[in-house]
Amino acid sequence: MAHRLEKRVLLEHAEDPDLRTLDGYRRLAGGYETLERAYKEMEQDEVLQELEDSGLRGRGGAGFSMGKKASFLPRGDMAKYLCCNADESEPGAFKDRELMQRNPHQLIEGIAIAALAADAGHAFIFIRGEYDEQADILDAAVAEAYEAGYLGTNILGCHRDLELVVHRGAGAYICGEETALLDALEGKRGNPRLKPPFPAVQGLYGGPTLINNVETLSNVPHIVRRGAEWFKGFGTEQSPGTKVVSVSGGVRKPGNYEVELGIPTRELIYDLAGGPEEGHEIKAFFPGGSSSPVLKAEEGLDLPYSFEAMAEAGSMLGSGSIIVCDDRVSIPHLALRTARFYHHESCGKCVPCREGTNWTVKMLERMVRGEATPMDLDIVSSVQQNIIGHCLCVLGDSMAMPVGAMVRKFREEFEEVMANPDLVLDPHAVVQGAPETLGAST
Repeated sequence: MAHRLEKRVLLEHAEDPDLRTLDGYRRLAGGYETLERAYKEMEQDEVLQELEDSGLRGRGGAGFSMGKKASFLPRGDMAKYLCCNADESEPGAFKDRELMQRNPHQLIEGIAIAALAADAGHAFIFIRGEYDEQADILDAAVAEAYEAGYLGTNILGCHRDLELVVHRGAGAYICGEETALLDALEGKRGNPRLKPPFPAVQGLYGGPTLINNVETLSNVPHIVRRGAEWFKGFGTEQSPGTKVVSVSGGVRKPGNYEVELGIPTRELIYDLAGGPEEGHEIKAFFPGGSSSPVLKAEEGLDLPYSFEAMAEAGSMLGSGSIIVCDDRVSIPHLALRTARFYHHESCGKCVPCREGTNWTVKMLERMVRGEATPMDLDIVSSVQQNIIGHCLCVLGDSMAMPVGAMVRKFREEFEEVMANPDLVLDPHAVVQGAPETLGAST
């Protein structure tokens, strides 16, 4: 049962197991009716314009306009590609997993319509290697869509073709970066590419490529069906629509909640996710997954949960994954665990990330062992500044931004742990209630 604060669009009927089948999707959600209208009654430019007018921003982290990105693909007869980034490996993020598991046809319909807008004839779903169950569900749904004539050659008799392949990744976090994803799809080691050229001009197999994540593409059928103005009726002017938010950590009811963007963050954490356990208070939280700079409770709880509000506060909405840290969390240990994850997942291609993550881990280890001096706090902060903006991709920044924010905002706690390394009551309770949230295996 949906909470009064939820606005379910993507998660509508999510509790019904029939939704994952073609018949259930048709019956419960009017499945593929929008695809039929787009292919039979609309021109490519009409579909593209609807997506641009909606203001839909990418739900994978960057928040760039989906319609505008699609418009960057050049016109012409060259082969064009669409890639769905389902390599959901950001610590704290688990929304795409639920969307694929509960409603795979919604994603497939979104891909088919977005491919029409981008004039792409080949599409791939690059799914995280650990998502075995979800990949099996997608495989079954894709087979159903092919059999029904929604994929393949001459779709619905409209002289348009679309081949869709579900490609399982090999378990590397770096492949969530769009150009590393392209290399992995081509059978290479997943390393980020130097940009420009950008994927919209030269992407998969050297052809123009549109890359969006699962949640972004799942919004496409709803926008084309109901119109851009309907979509803009949710959220704020700069952050239109609903957002599936993954809430984990020190809360009583962790999970995915679909809400209007702009909802007060306090309502998200306290009313929907139940707030911290009795007798405890929130110390800080990551607004957009482990790569977003942490906000103290007093900084962020009373802000609207939107792209612009989080940016103005010095953080980011990112993938929409809130990790809550209550007063039992040791921030220095949390910083170390965060740094270890990104050091472990760095591809090592560029120096700032390869060396910066390594030295950050070593310095934080010295701090929690009580072997560091206050000067080391200044040095580790300087290292983070030398990483940000100097890497081939954002992985280095993804460590430097949260670690730098933790050192800056909780310097006294770092100094206290450095002076008394045995102070931490439960060093394993880095993020209460979410044992997998920041593990290196994520």
